[in-house]
Amino acid sequence: MRSIIISPDHELGRRLTAALEATGQVEVDRTLDAYPTATELMRTLRALATEVVFVNFDSLQQGLEIVQILDADGNHRQIVGFQSHIDNTALRETMRAGVREFLTEPFEPRAVLESVESIKKLLRERPAVYESTNQIFTFLPSKAGVGASTIALNVSGAIARRPNTRVLLSDFDLSSGMLRFMLKLTNEFSVPDAISRVADMDENLWPQLVTAAAGMDVLHAGRINPSYRIDPAQVATLVAFMRRTYQVLCFDLSGNLEKYSMELMQESKRILLICTGEIPSLHLAREKLAFLRDMGLSGRASVVLNRMRKNPLFSQVQVEELLGQPVVRVFDNDYLAVNHAVEEGKLLDSSTELGQSFTEFAAQLMDQPAAKPAASKRRFLDFFKPAPTLVTPGRD
Repeated sequence: MRSIIISPDHELGRRLTAALEATGQVEVDRTLDAYPTATELMRTLRALATEVVFVNFDSLQQGLEIVQILDADGNHRQIVGFQSHIDNTALRETMRAGVREFLTEPFEPRAVLESVESIKKLLRERPAVYESTNQIFTFLPSKAGVGASTIALNVSGAIARRPNTRVLLSDFDLSSGMLRFMLKLTNEFSVPDAISRVADMDENLWPQLVTAAAGMDVLHAGRINPSYRIDPAQVATLVAFMRRTYQVLCFDLSGNLEKYSMELMQESKRILLICTGEIPSLHLAREKLAFLRDMGLSGRASVVLNRMRKNPLFSQVQVEELLGQPVVRVFDNDYLAVNHAVEEGKLLDSSTELGQSFTEFAAQLMDQPAAKPAASKRRFLDFFKPAPTLVTPGRD
Protein backbone atom coordinates (compact mmCIF):
# COMPACT_ATOMS: atom_id res chain seq x y z
CA MET A 1 0.00 0.00 0.00
CA ARG A 2 1.27 3.44 -0.96
CA SER A 3 1.08 5.94 1.88
CA ILE A 4 2.16 9.30 3.20
CA ILE A 5 2.61 10.45 6.79
CA ILE A 6 1.57 13.91 7.98
CA SER A 7 3.37 14.70 11.23
CA PRO A 8 4.84 18.00 12.45
CA ASP A 9 6.69 15.85 15.03
CA HIS A 10 9.48 14.61 12.76
CA GLU A 11 10.80 11.99 15.16
CA LEU A 12 7.34 10.55 15.76
CA GLY A 13 6.83 10.31 12.02
CA ARG A 14 10.19 8.58 11.62
CA ARG A 15 9.33 5.98 14.26
CA LEU A 16 5.95 5.31 12.64
CA THR A 17 7.65 4.90 9.26
CA ALA A 18 9.98 2.26 10.70
CA ALA A 19 7.04 0.40 12.27
CA LEU A 20 5.04 0.44 9.03
CA GLU A 21 7.90 -0.64 6.82
CA ALA A 22 8.65 -3.49 9.23
CA THR A 23 5.31 -5.03 8.20
CA GLY A 24 6.52 -5.36 4.61
CA GLN A 25 3.08 -4.25 3.40
CA VAL A 26 3.26 -0.45 3.48
CA GLU A 27 5.40 1.86 1.37
CA VAL A 28 5.85 5.32 2.90
CA ASP A 29 6.43 7.62 -0.07
CA ARG A 30 6.58 10.89 1.80
CA THR A 31 6.56 12.35 5.31
CA LEU A 32 5.15 15.87 5.52
CA ASP A 33 6.59 17.76 8.48
CA ALA A 34 3.73 20.28 8.55
CA TYR A 35 -0.02 20.14 8.03
CA PRO A 36 -0.40 21.00 4.32
CA THR A 37 -2.96 23.24 2.65
CA ALA A 38 -5.68 21.56 0.59
CA THR A 39 -3.86 22.42 -2.65
CA GLU A 40 -0.51 21.12 -1.41
CA LEU A 41 -2.07 17.92 -0.07
CA MET A 42 -4.04 17.09 -3.21
CA ARG A 43 -1.04 17.77 -5.46
CA THR A 44 1.05 15.36 -3.39
CA LEU A 45 -1.62 12.65 -3.31
CA ARG A 46 -2.20 12.78 -7.08
CA ALA A 47 1.50 12.66 -7.84
CA LEU A 48 2.15 9.68 -5.57
CA ALA A 49 -1.16 7.81 -6.10
CA THR A 50 -1.49 7.55 -2.33
CA GLU A 51 -3.87 4.95 -0.88
CA VAL A 52 -3.42 5.54 2.88
CA VAL A 53 -2.82 8.79 4.78
CA PHE A 54 -1.41 8.58 8.31
CA VAL A 55 -2.33 11.79 10.19
CA ASN A 56 -0.80 12.99 13.44
CA PHE A 57 -3.61 14.20 15.71
CA ASP A 58 -1.40 15.86 18.34
CA SER A 59 -3.06 18.99 16.91
CA LEU A 60 -6.66 17.80 16.91
CA GLN A 61 -8.06 20.76 14.99
CA GLN A 62 -5.50 20.63 12.18
CA GLY A 63 -5.76 16.85 11.97
CA LEU A 64 -9.54 17.07 11.58
CA GLU A 65 -9.09 19.69 8.85
CA ILE A 66 -6.98 17.18 6.92
CA VAL A 67 -9.76 14.60 7.30
CA GLN A 68 -12.29 17.09 5.90
CA ILE A 69 -10.06 17.77 2.89
CA LEU A 70 -9.71 14.05 2.18
CA ASP A 71 -13.42 13.39 2.64
CA ALA A 72 -14.32 16.22 0.25
CA ASP A 73 -12.14 14.67 -2.45
CA GLY A 74 -14.15 11.44 -2.15
CA ASN A 75 -11.77 8.97 -3.77
CA HIS A 76 -11.80 6.34 -0.98
CA ARG A 77 -8.33 6.90 0.44
CA GLN A 78 -8.03 5.40 3.90
CA ILE A 79 -7.08 7.53 6.91
CA VAL A 80 -5.19 6.27 9.96
CA GLY A 81 -4.75 8.53 12.96
CA PHE A 82 -1.78 8.42 15.32
CA GLN A 83 -0.44 10.20 18.39
CA SER A 84 2.48 10.07 20.75
CA HIS A 85 0.10 9.17 23.61
CA ILE A 86 -3.46 8.02 24.17
CA ASP A 87 -5.91 10.95 24.14
CA ASN A 88 -9.52 9.93 24.68
CA THR A 89 -10.84 13.22 23.31
CA ALA A 90 -8.86 12.77 20.11
CA LEU A 91 -10.05 9.15 19.79
CA ARG A 92 -13.67 10.20 20.18
CA GLU A 93 -13.49 13.13 17.75
CA THR A 94 -11.59 11.23 15.08
CA MET A 95 -14.05 8.34 15.23
CA ARG A 96 -16.90 10.83 14.75
CA ALA A 97 -15.00 12.16 11.72
CA GLY A 98 -14.85 8.66 10.23
CA VAL A 99 -11.29 7.62 11.14
CA ARG A 100 -11.53 3.90 11.94
CA GLU A 101 -7.88 3.09 12.77
CA PHE A 102 -5.73 4.81 15.38
CA LEU A 103 -2.16 4.08 16.51
CA THR A 104 -0.19 5.33 19.49
CA GLU A 105 3.37 4.89 20.61
CA PRO A 106 5.25 2.68 21.11
CA PHE A 107 3.69 1.32 17.84
CA GLU A 108 3.63 -2.31 18.91
CA PRO A 109 4.20 -4.59 15.88
CA ARG A 110 1.02 -6.58 16.48
CA ALA A 111 -1.18 -3.47 16.76
CA VAL A 112 0.40 -1.95 13.65
CA LEU A 113 -0.06 -5.16 11.66
CA GLU A 114 -3.70 -5.45 12.71
CA SER A 115 -4.36 -1.90 11.53
CA VAL A 116 -2.58 -2.58 8.24
CA GLU A 117 -4.66 -5.72 7.63
CA SER A 118 -7.86 -3.82 8.39
CA ILE A 119 -6.93 -1.06 5.95
CA LYS A 120 -6.02 -3.59 3.27
CA LYS A 121 -9.45 -5.16 3.59
CA LEU A 122 -11.16 -1.78 3.24
CA LEU A 123 -9.10 -0.96 0.15
CA ARG A 124 -10.00 -4.28 -1.44
CA GLU A 125 -13.67 -3.47 -0.93
CA ARG A 126 -13.35 0.16 -2.05
CA PRO A 127 -10.05 0.87 -3.84
CA ALA A 128 -8.68 4.39 -3.91
CA VAL A 129 -9.70 6.10 -7.15
CA TYR A 130 -7.66 8.74 -8.96
CA GLU A 131 -8.72 11.04 -11.75
CA SER A 132 -6.75 9.99 -14.80
CA THR A 133 -7.24 11.74 -18.11
CA ASN A 134 -8.02 9.86 -21.29
CA GLN A 135 -7.40 12.93 -23.44
CA ILE A 136 -4.14 11.66 -24.90
CA PHE A 137 -3.09 12.50 -28.46
CA THR A 138 -0.04 11.22 -30.32
CA PHE A 139 1.29 12.91 -33.45
CA LEU A 140 2.86 10.32 -35.75
CA PRO A 141 4.61 11.46 -38.95
CA SER A 142 4.38 9.28 -42.03
CA LYS A 143 8.01 10.24 -42.68
CA ALA A 144 10.50 12.82 -41.49
CA GLY A 145 9.85 16.37 -42.58
CA VAL A 146 6.06 16.33 -42.99
CA GLY A 147 5.55 18.98 -40.31
CA ALA A 148 4.26 16.77 -37.49
CA SER A 149 6.11 18.77 -34.82
CA THR A 150 4.63 22.04 -36.09
CA ILE A 151 1.14 20.56 -35.89
CA ALA A 152 1.77 18.95 -32.49
CA LEU A 153 3.06 22.23 -31.06
CA ASN A 154 0.34 24.50 -32.40
CA VAL A 155 -2.59 22.16 -31.78
CA SER A 156 -1.38 21.51 -28.21
CA GLY A 157 -1.04 25.25 -27.67
CA ALA A 158 -4.56 25.80 -29.01
CA ILE A 159 -5.91 23.17 -26.59
CA ALA A 160 -4.07 24.91 -23.75
CA ARG A 161 -5.95 28.13 -24.52
CA ARG A 162 -9.21 26.44 -23.56
CA PRO A 163 -10.38 27.39 -20.03
CA ASN A 164 -9.19 25.21 -17.15
CA THR A 165 -7.20 22.90 -19.42
CA ARG A 166 -3.74 21.95 -18.26
CA VAL A 167 -1.72 20.54 -21.17
CA LEU A 168 1.58 18.68 -21.36
CA LEU A 169 3.42 18.41 -24.70
CA SER A 170 6.24 15.84 -24.71
CA ASP A 171 8.79 15.32 -27.49
CA PHE A 172 9.49 11.61 -27.78
CA ASP A 173 11.44 11.95 -31.03
CA LEU A 174 14.73 11.14 -29.34
CA SER A 175 16.66 10.95 -32.60
CA SER A 176 15.71 14.36 -34.00
CA GLY A 177 13.26 16.13 -31.69
CA MET A 178 12.51 19.71 -32.73
CA LEU A 179 10.40 21.19 -29.93
CA ARG A 180 13.39 22.40 -27.93
CA PHE A 181 14.61 24.37 -30.95
CA MET A 182 11.17 25.56 -32.04
CA LEU A 183 10.40 27.07 -28.62
CA LYS A 184 13.97 28.17 -27.82
CA LEU A 185 13.93 26.19 -24.56
CA THR A 186 16.94 26.44 -22.24
CA ASN A 187 16.00 23.77 -19.68
CA GLU A 188 18.65 21.04 -19.82
CA PHE A 189 16.33 18.37 -18.44
CA SER A 190 14.50 16.21 -20.96
CA VAL A 191 12.57 13.00 -21.62
CA PRO A 192 15.57 10.76 -20.83
CA ASP A 193 15.95 12.51 -17.46
CA ALA A 194 12.27 11.96 -16.69
CA ILE A 195 12.57 8.29 -17.62
CA SER A 196 15.70 7.78 -15.51
CA ARG A 197 14.03 9.38 -12.47
CA VAL A 198 10.56 7.90 -12.95
CA ALA A 199 10.78 5.82 -9.76
CA ASP A 200 11.33 9.03 -7.77
CA MET A 201 8.82 11.17 -9.65
CA ASP A 202 6.74 13.48 -7.51
CA GLU A 203 5.29 16.97 -7.42
CA ASN A 204 8.66 18.47 -6.42
CA LEU A 205 10.86 16.84 -9.06
CA TRP A 206 8.48 17.20 -11.98
CA PRO A 207 8.49 21.04 -12.23
CA GLN A 208 12.27 20.93 -12.66
CA LEU A 209 11.95 18.71 -15.74
CA VAL A 210 9.30 20.63 -17.68
CA THR A 211 9.26 24.16 -19.04
CA ALA A 212 6.22 26.42 -19.08
CA ALA A 213 5.87 27.68 -22.65
CA ALA A 214 2.98 28.84 -24.83
CA GLY A 215 0.50 28.30 -22.01
CA MET A 216 1.41 24.66 -21.40
CA ASP A 217 4.18 22.50 -19.95
CA VAL A 218 6.74 21.12 -22.39
CA LEU A 219 9.11 18.18 -21.90
CA HIS A 220 11.65 18.25 -24.72
CA ALA A 221 13.67 15.39 -26.19
CA GLY A 222 17.10 16.62 -25.13
CA ARG A 223 20.30 16.24 -27.09
CA ILE A 224 20.50 13.71 -29.91
CA ASN A 225 21.43 10.33 -28.48
CA PRO A 226 20.69 7.50 -30.97
CA SER A 227 22.04 4.86 -28.56
CA TYR A 228 19.59 5.74 -25.78
CA ARG A 229 17.11 2.97 -25.03
CA ILE A 230 13.83 3.31 -23.14
CA ASP A 231 12.07 0.51 -21.29
CA PRO A 232 8.37 0.61 -22.28
CA ALA A 233 7.49 -0.27 -18.67
CA GLN A 234 9.17 2.96 -17.54
CA VAL A 235 7.16 4.86 -20.14
CA ALA A 236 3.93 3.34 -18.79
CA THR A 237 4.84 4.46 -15.25
CA LEU A 238 5.69 7.97 -16.44
CA VAL A 239 2.46 8.27 -18.45
CA ALA A 240 0.45 7.16 -15.40
CA PHE A 241 1.98 10.07 -13.47
CA MET A 242 1.28 12.46 -16.35
CA ARG A 243 -2.34 11.32 -16.60
CA ARG A 244 -2.94 12.16 -12.94
CA THR A 245 -1.34 15.59 -13.33
CA TYR A 246 -2.74 17.03 -16.58
CA GLN A 247 -6.07 17.25 -18.37
CA VAL A 248 -4.51 16.69 -21.81
CA LEU A 249 -1.34 14.88 -22.91
CA CYS A 250 0.19 15.35 -26.37
CA PHE A 251 3.13 13.28 -27.63
CA ASP A 252 5.26 14.16 -30.63
CA LEU A 253 6.72 10.90 -32.01
CA SER A 254 9.58 10.17 -34.40
CA GLY A 255 7.62 7.93 -36.77
CA ASN A 256 10.12 5.10 -36.31
CA LEU A 257 7.60 3.01 -34.34
CA GLU A 258 9.93 2.27 -31.43
CA LYS A 259 8.62 0.04 -28.64
CA TYR A 260 8.16 3.04 -26.38
CA SER A 261 6.23 4.82 -29.16
CA MET A 262 3.93 1.81 -29.35
CA GLU A 263 3.40 2.08 -25.58
CA LEU A 264 2.40 5.73 -26.00
CA MET A 265 0.03 4.92 -28.85
CA GLN A 266 -1.55 2.14 -26.80
CA GLU A 267 -2.35 4.78 -24.17
CA SER A 268 -3.74 7.26 -26.70
CA LYS A 269 -7.29 8.28 -27.43
CA ARG A 270 -6.32 9.46 -30.92
CA ILE A 271 -3.29 8.69 -33.08
CA LEU A 272 -2.88 11.51 -35.60
CA LEU A 273 -0.98 10.26 -38.62
CA ILE A 274 0.51 13.30 -40.36
CA CYS A 275 1.31 13.11 -44.06
CA THR A 276 1.71 15.40 -47.06
CA GLY A 277 0.42 14.93 -50.59
CA GLU A 278 3.75 13.68 -51.97
CA ILE A 279 4.02 10.08 -53.14
CA PRO A 280 6.70 8.93 -50.62
CA SER A 281 4.72 10.36 -47.70
CA LEU A 282 1.47 8.79 -48.87
CA HIS A 283 3.15 5.44 -49.45
CA LEU A 284 4.56 5.38 -45.91
CA ALA A 285 1.27 6.62 -44.47
CA ARG A 286 -0.47 3.64 -46.02
CA GLU A 287 2.21 1.29 -44.66
CA LYS A 288 1.86 2.71 -41.17
CA LEU A 289 -1.91 2.48 -41.24
CA ALA A 290 -1.56 -1.20 -42.15
CA PHE A 291 0.86 -1.65 -39.24
CA LEU A 292 -1.50 0.08 -36.82
CA ARG A 293 -4.32 -2.13 -38.06
CA ASP A 294 -2.21 -5.25 -37.36
CA MET A 295 -1.54 -3.88 -33.85
CA GLY A 296 -5.25 -3.38 -33.22
CA LEU A 297 -4.90 0.43 -33.22
CA SER A 298 -6.55 1.38 -36.51
CA GLY A 299 -9.72 2.49 -34.72
CA ARG A 300 -7.73 5.23 -32.97
CA ALA A 301 -5.84 6.40 -36.08
CA SER A 302 -6.85 9.56 -37.93
CA VAL A 303 -5.16 11.01 -41.01
CA VAL A 304 -4.11 14.65 -41.15
CA LEU A 305 -3.03 16.04 -44.53
CA ASN A 306 -0.47 18.82 -44.16
CA ARG A 307 0.94 21.50 -46.49
CA MET A 308 -1.90 21.24 -48.98
CA ARG A 309 -1.20 23.41 -52.03
CA LYS A 310 -3.76 25.22 -54.15
CA ASN A 311 -3.15 22.88 -57.09
CA PRO A 312 -2.10 19.64 -55.38
CA LEU A 313 -0.77 16.59 -57.14
CA PHE A 314 -3.51 14.54 -55.45
CA SER A 315 -6.84 15.76 -54.16
CA GLN A 316 -8.15 15.02 -50.66
CA VAL A 317 -10.58 12.50 -52.17
CA GLN A 318 -7.76 10.69 -53.94
CA VAL A 319 -5.70 10.59 -50.73
CA GLU A 320 -8.65 9.07 -48.90
CA GLU A 321 -9.06 6.47 -51.66
CA LEU A 322 -5.44 5.50 -51.35
CA LEU A 323 -5.34 5.30 -47.57
CA GLY A 324 -8.80 3.80 -47.09
CA GLN A 325 -9.23 6.30 -44.28
CA PRO A 326 -10.91 9.70 -44.12
CA VAL A 327 -8.72 12.77 -43.81
CA VAL A 328 -9.97 14.45 -40.64
CA ARG A 329 -8.13 17.71 -41.23
CA VAL A 330 -6.29 19.48 -44.03
CA PHE A 331 -3.75 22.19 -43.25
CA ASP A 332 -2.69 24.61 -45.95
CA ASN A 333 0.91 25.31 -46.86
CA ASP A 334 2.18 28.54 -45.26
CA TYR A 335 5.96 28.31 -45.01
CA LEU A 336 6.36 32.03 -44.37
CA ALA A 337 4.12 32.12 -41.29
CA VAL A 338 5.57 28.87 -39.89
CA ASN A 339 9.17 30.00 -40.37
CA HIS A 340 8.42 33.34 -38.74
CA ALA A 341 6.94 31.57 -35.70
CA VAL A 342 10.02 29.33 -35.41
CA GLU A 343 12.33 32.35 -35.62
CA GLU A 344 10.38 33.94 -32.76
CA GLY A 345 10.21 30.71 -30.73
CA LYS A 346 6.43 31.04 -30.51
CA LEU A 347 3.22 29.46 -31.68
CA LEU A 348 1.79 30.49 -35.02
CA ASP A 349 -0.33 33.64 -34.70
CA SER A 350 -3.88 32.41 -34.08
CA SER A 351 -5.23 35.27 -36.21
CA THR A 352 -3.64 33.84 -39.37
CA GLU A 353 -5.60 31.43 -41.55
CA LEU A 354 -3.35 28.51 -40.60
CA GLY A 355 -3.40 29.50 -36.93
CA GLN A 356 -7.19 29.50 -37.00
CA SER A 357 -7.12 26.03 -38.54
CA PHE A 358 -5.05 24.78 -35.61
CA THR A 359 -7.57 26.29 -33.18
CA GLU A 360 -10.47 24.63 -35.01
CA PHE A 361 -8.72 21.26 -35.05
CA ALA A 362 -8.00 21.50 -31.31
CA ALA A 363 -11.73 22.01 -30.71
CA GLN A 364 -12.49 19.08 -33.01
CA LEU A 365 -10.16 16.77 -31.06
CA MET A 366 -11.55 17.75 -27.68
CA ASP A 367 -15.23 17.84 -28.55
CA GLN A 368 -15.80 15.16 -31.17
CA PRO A 369 -15.27 11.37 -31.28
CA ALA A 370 -12.88 9.76 -33.73
CA ALA A 371 -14.23 9.26 -37.26
CA LYS A 372 -14.84 5.73 -38.50
CA PRO A 373 -12.57 4.44 -41.29
CA ALA A 374 -14.06 4.75 -44.76
CA ALA A 375 -14.38 1.81 -47.10
CA SER A 376 -11.42 1.56 -49.45
CA LYS A 377 -11.89 2.25 -53.16
CA ARG A 378 -9.82 0.68 -55.90
CA ARG A 379 -9.39 3.10 -58.81
CA PHE A 380 -6.74 5.40 -57.39
CA LEU A 381 -4.95 2.52 -55.64
CA ASP A 382 -3.74 1.27 -59.01
CA PHE A 383 -1.33 4.20 -59.02
CA PHE A 384 0.47 2.69 -56.02
CA LYS A 385 0.45 -0.97 -57.10
CA PRO A 386 3.86 -2.66 -57.53
CA ALA A 387 5.05 -2.76 -61.12
CA PRO A 388 4.23 -6.07 -62.88
CA THR A 389 7.03 -8.59 -63.32
CA LEU A 390 8.51 -8.51 -66.84
CA VAL A 391 8.35 -11.78 -68.77
CA THR A 392 10.78 -12.36 -71.60
CA PRO A 393 9.00 -13.60 -74.78
CA GLY A 394 9.68 -17.18 -75.76
CA ARG A 395 10.48 -18.30 -72.18
CA ASP A 396 8.35 -20.39 -69.83
